[in-house]
Amino acid sequence: MSEQQKKKQHKGGRNPKANPSIHRYVFRLTDEENAKFLSLFEVSGADNKAQFVTSLLFSKPIKSVKVDMAAMDYYTRLTALFGQFRAVGVNYNQVVKILYRNFSEKKAAAYLFKLEKQTAALAKLCRDIVELTKEFEAKHLGKSGGK
Repeated sequence: MSEQQKKKQHKGGRNPKANPSIHRYVFRLTDEENAKFLSLFEVSGADNKAQFVTSLLFSKPIKSVKVDMAAMDYYTRLTALFGQFRAVGVNYNQVVKILYRNFSEKKAAAYLFKLEKQTAALAKLCRDIVELTKEFEAKHLGKSGGK
């Protein structure tokens, strides 16, 4: 059997890479240089240090991810508030059904009038929240308010 036929008959293991990285270089850093290197590596988001170094050497773009904790906290609280709004909507529907079932038409209408006033105040609050969110995104996240 020829050498090529033996390679084709091989059934196990990992498929060989088309262009394997076989050349290795070693360099040494001081403690200060190493600390700076590690901080740059952390910011880059690269999978491994070799990938990070080669991207620096060959001027490939390096991705850096910054997490804005204030924005994350704002959106977490906004999500919780949205959940409360949904709960209010469910309760609103239940209250209307109960009013019509348990009270006379006139008394139910009086209670609904009060409920409508509170709903209008809640709708105004919702509009204010939307405006504040647009303002927050424009100032702190650099997003346009057009979305």
